[in-house]
This record gives sequence, structure tokens and C-alpha cells, in this order.
Amino acid sequence: MTPYNIGIVGCGVGGLASAINLTRQGHTVDIFDKFETPSPIGSGLVIQPVGQAVLKDLGCLEAVLAKSAPIYTMHGTESSSGISVLHVDYGPENGDVFGLGIHRGTLFQILFDHLQTLRVNLIPSSHITKSSVNAQGRHVETQTQTHGPYDLIIDASGAHSPLSPIKTRPLTFGALWGTVDWVDSSPLPKNRLTQCYRGASKMMGVLPLGTLPNDDTPKAAVFWSEPRETLPAWPSSGLEAWKDEAIGLWSEFAPFISQITQADQMTPATYDHGTLRQPYQDRLAIIGDAAHQASPQLGQGANMALLDAKVLCKALESHNIDKALKLYARRRFAHVRLYQIFSSVFTPFYQSNSAILPPVRNYVFNPLSRIWPVRTMLTRLVCGTLIKP
Repeated sequence: MTPYNIGIVGCGVGGLASAINLTRQGHTVDIFDKFETPSPIGSGLVIQPVGQAVLKDLGCLEAVLAKSAPIYTMHGTESSSGISVLHVDYGPENGDVFGLGIHRGTLFQILFDHLQTLRVNLIPSSHITKSSVNAQGRHVETQTQTHGPYDLIIDASGAHSPLSPIKTRPLTFGALWGTVDWVDSSPLPKNRLTQCYRGASKMMGVLPLGTLPNDDTPKAAVFWSEPRETLPAWPSSGLEAWKDEAIGLWSEFAPFISQITQADQMTPATYDHGTLRQPYQDRLAIIGDAAHQASPQLGQGANMALLDAKVLCKALESHNIDKALKLYARRRFAHVRLYQIFSSVFTPFYQSNSAILPPVRNYVFNPLSRIWPVRTMLTRLVCGTLIKP
């Protein structure tokens, strides 16, 4: 295998996984990020079984298991009637198949700590603005400096990538995320992602997270669906008015959101949908949200980035850069497209202003989801294994 000089733009999940893999393969790696000191943005996520397999290969799964919460069920109810409208089992409780609820900060720290044991050159405060390629290789540029040449640049800089040509459509709903202490007296199971809906226009949920770095207090993520257009002004009617509305819809939410005392404890997030037809250019690989974006409804975002990183690095083990980029795109094509389609189809049933889709969800889709083979298909869909990733 030819050792390459590789630059990675973005120190998120995909960038860190790529850096760990490539350094272990013997490549020289520089990793660029905007931060002055390493830190993640966001609250909770679920690492699905496909993502866990990648973390195991990276040598990080044991540490992740110690700091995360096993999730065996995803369950949602309709606020007005209390009927179940979403129920997906990973498998038997305490079995070998489960999701892992974890804080982004915890996952970041585990990957970053592992990276620190390797020979990677981290270049912080780097606001990459563009990339160019010539006979010597590919370069990346900030407003004041050019870095390179590199044999390969990996764009792992996320949804607002300055390098990716991706075109997306904005989704109607975003969300607010916050991190609170888990409440032991709550009736909510500690091994379940629990959600509540009013139609599809209101959605809220609680996700067990495990613990934060340097903190053994069990945590939970709370989230609240909010129209994209009103998200910047949230909460325009006041924090207490929002709490009253949320608790009026779902009383079990109360002990968790009562811990939210300031609006800045909730982080706004907007979502887009789109996929690159070709996730590479000359000496440039594009992975994660820079290559494909979707609603978080299926819980696949971080897992997709981990899979992209693994497949790309695997292709570089036995092929030159040009062939490896084409192989990476080919091997990820079907899996990415399938999950993009399912995300596009399912999301309006749970986040939209539709008056028609929620009854279809409640009285047609939900009963079907309890019987074979739909139940098995949904489990594999959530696990990330509906087709070979």
C-alpha cells in the first residue's frame, strides 16, 4: 500500500474516524477544523449497530459502551389519545442488538482521545474557504494561507461544507435539543427512546444518553420539534409558556424539561435533504453530511459518517486514489440512497403540517409495524442493516 499525504477538513465523527483509520494504515494525516480548542456541537445521538461495528474496528467501542445508554426500543404515542403510533424493537431486552444513546461530546472525546495516541497533525482555527487541484496535488485554503499539496483531501466538514457542491432542500421542521439529568423517578424506561406527538406538527422526546466526559451523572437528551421559520425566535412567547404547552401535551416530559431554566440550554437545529450524485472529485473525497443530508428521524446521521469513513479507508488499502474514490462511491451508493428515500418518505408522517398523514400513521402504518415481516424490516432499517452498508 502506498502511503499518502492526506488532509481532512472537519474534526467531527467522520473526520476523526477517517484520521484514526488512515494513520493506522501508515498515511500522513493533517486534520483541519474551525475550533480554537477541540469541542463538539449538539446534544444526543444514537449509535446504531452498523456504527458500533465501525467503532469496534477503530478500537473505541469498549469506551463508548462504558459511557452510553443501551436503547432496546423506540416508542411513540399520540398525545390526545395515548395510543401507540411508533414502536420499533431492536431485539430482546438485554440482548446483543441495541442502539447506544450517547452525547455528542462524549463520542467526540472518546474518538479525539484515541486520535491523540496517533501521529496526526491537528490544525485548529482553520476556516477553510476553498480547495484547488494542480499537478502537484490538492490544496485547501483559508483567507490567509494555503495548505498542501496533498495526495487526497477528505471533506468531512458537515452540512455547511465550503468544499461540497451538494444542493439540498430545507425541511419544514427543525428541533431544539437540550441535555438534562436523567430522572430516576420518571416512569419512562431508561433503555428506551420515548417520543410523544400531537399529529405531526408537535413532537417531543427523551433519549437516555449515558454519561458525559469526566461526569458519572446519567444524562438524557430532550428535544422539541419546531417549524424552521419560527426556530430563530424561539421561545417568542417565553420559556414558561413553552413548558406549559409541552407538559400539557405530555405530562411525562415535566421532570426533564423542568431542568431547563434558560432558553440557551436548548440548542436549535435545522435540517435539509439532499445527496451528491458523485461524492468525490479529483483528489477530493466527500463524506458524512457534506455528501448526504436527511432528517434525523431514522437516527442514522453519525452512523452514515462512520460508514463513509470506513469504506473510503478500506478502498485506499488496496487501490490507488483514483480507483479508491470510485470504489468508495460505488460501495456506498445503494445504502445511502435507500436510507435517503426512507427518510424522505417517513419524515412527513412525524414532522409536517399534514392533517392526513398522522391518521394514516396511527391507524394503518402502526398496526402493520407490529406484524411480520414489517416489524423485522423496521428493526433492520433502524439498525442500519436493511441492505449491506
